Amino acid sequence: MSDSNLPGTELFKTVLDPLLEDFQHWFTRSRHLLETEELSFMSHQEQSDLLLRVKQAQDELNTAKMLFNATDKQVGIDMATLMPWHELVTECWNVAMRFRQGREV
Repeated sequence: MSDSNLPGTELFKTVLDPLLEDFQHWFTRSRHLLETEELSFMSHQEQSDLLLRVKQAQDELNTAKMLFNATDKQVGIDMATLMPWHELVTECWNVAMRFRQGREV
């Protein structure tokens, strides 16, 4: 980011707002894949467990977004909350990549 002197609220709006939207986008895509496709490289239980974790993360994300918006975007979100979402998105990207590769064969 070019201006490291942004006031806290502006920093939250500039960085956190788009980040939350990105999480929402990737969780929605992942949920759709897990609900509509049978993934041959995962057991049914593994796919169900991943879907459950995505749904839980979406619920957490929706709650965080509501609180963020209710405070007029003046509060941050703890990294301890964001990191598991990031790890889950990465896991979902890997699943989607394997799914696409399997379809190309």
